[in-house]
Amino acid sequence: MKDLTNPFWIKLKGILFLLIGIVATALVFLDNPKWQTAILLALGIWSFCRFYYFAFYVIEKYIDPTYKFSGLISMAKHLFQRRR
Repeated sequence: MKDLTNPFWIKLKGILFLLIGIVATALVFLDNPKWQTAILLALGIWSFCRFYYFAFYVIEKYIDPTYKFSGLISMAKHLFQRRR
């Protein structure tokens, strides 16, 4: 598959991810409209965002600046291979 390079399609992809997240979160909350559900959804979303930041910024900038990750599986393989 070819890399996405057109700025229009990159922005559209980002907007679609945002819409999917908003709709999915709203549907989960509407299925169980409690404060506990809203707080747990917010914590889950926040923690996944922080993990993504860790996986693609912290590791490249602070742990191993020579390695460029192509995805989460690539990152996991690299981390486990380095330990051996």
